[in-house]
Amino acid sequence: MEPASLPERLDRLPWSRWHWRVVLALGIAWVLDGLEVTLVGSVGGVLERPDTLGLSAAQVGWAGSVYVAGAVLGALAFGRMADRLGRKRLFLLTLLVYMGATVATAFCTGFAGFALCRFVTGIGIGGEYAAINSAIDELIPARVRGRVNLAINGSFWLGAALGAVLSLVLLDVRVLGPQDGWRAGFLVGAVLAVAILLVRRHVPESPRWLLAHGRVEEAERVMAGIEAAAGVRSPATSLARDAAGRRPLPSLRDVARVLAGRYRQRSLVVLALMVSQAFFYNAIFFTYALVLTRFHGVDPARVGLFILPFALGNVLGPLVLGPAFDQVGRRRMIGISYALAGVGLLGTGLAFWADLLGAVSQTLAWSLVFFFASAAASAAYLTASEVFPLEMRALAISLFYAVGTGIGGFAAPAIFGALVDSGSRGQVFAGYAFGAALVIGAAAVAWRWGVDAERKALEEIAPPLVP
Repeated sequence: MEPASLPERLDRLPWSRWHWRVVLALGIAWVLDGLEVTLVGSVGGVLERPDTLGLSAAQVGWAGSVYVAGAVLGALAFGRMADRLGRKRLFLLTLLVYMGATVATAFCTGFAGFALCRFVTGIGIGGEYAAINSAIDELIPARVRGRVNLAINGSFWLGAALGAVLSLVLLDVRVLGPQDGWRAGFLVGAVLAVAILLVRRHVPESPRWLLAHGRVEEAERVMAGIEAAAGVRSPATSLARDAAGRRPLPSLRDVARVLAGRYRQRSLVVLALMVSQAFFYNAIFFTYALVLTRFHGVDPARVGLFILPFALGNVLGPLVLGPAFDQVGRRRMIGISYALAGVGLLGTGLAFWADLLGAVSQTLAWSLVFFFASAAASAAYLTASEVFPLEMRALAISLFYAVGTGIGGFAAPAIFGALVDSGSRGQVFAGYAFGAALVIGAAAVAWRWGVDAERKALEEIAPPLVP
């Protein structure tokens, strides 16, 4: 019998402790992002105090927007580098960028410095998305790729919960209080990053990437190490099947031709998913604290308490619905989750406009909406990472993340900050309605033109550009 190729060997591996280590080491990117976003959301009201940074609600919204802008730039810059230099180099470098910027955030004294630090922090997190999503898809067996990817993306909300708890503890006057507590929160993120950097050093380079770059013997050595860690005996040899030679990195013109030509339909689907979920999330979550404090009278120091159930709904969505993305199928589940999230947001927005919700009921309603929205948003990243060829995978992820987030995410926090600043429930509802329309439209696009990628090898979904 002909020996299995290296990609086939990766997909046939039993789930093992080695896979759990990879999930922990790489999945922390979303935890860090959730921590950063939630800290700003939770302390947004505190940062308006004259004894902290004295920001306005609009400036809090703009701080969210410049963070997103940094993430867009980081994704574009580091995505190309991840295809050229490898996944491992980049997921170490981007973590270092994040660490430095989040430490600097803790020592800011005004809006300009705070916004700059948020921008650079975003650069690190944006770079993480491209390198990490590529590595995860290339290392995880095809039969569970959907649920694992969704669970990892959903871990953003573990970071959100951590951020909420930190804000509750650190802002308490019996601990550090508002003046110093928000600074300590950002330093905690840097400490967490240091610990994860030590773990990431032991995650290997993607054997698929090594193979595509002609480093066949190195790919074989890495693969043998993975199989040993998973308790599987390596075959005598599979070099004959895998020795296809170095595949040249496609030029940006070639990438554009592939996205707009060969995979035009896939590109439009991914774009619709990314734009709609970016607006949906960034619009609501970056101004979450402002809605609670302005319209429901919640004490800014206690906002974190209301984020915990919201985060729980977001964590549970991908965990509970994730297996269906491998069993029922990508296209159907993406359409269903997007549609339910949109309808739920529209209903919650109407109730908010009619002043039928208090702080607790508003939070519970959002928690239910984002149970579905979290699975939907995670599926957008999954789709972007698995439907394009390996030679351009990280760049494709970064391009769609950048374009989708740039269109849907950059403007959303600033727009909603201004809507909240108006004090008009009707204006805030108009923003909710627009976000709901976007995700319902994306649901229809995914249902009609999505890719049935469940349980398929990456090379089957999108063959290499150069065989």
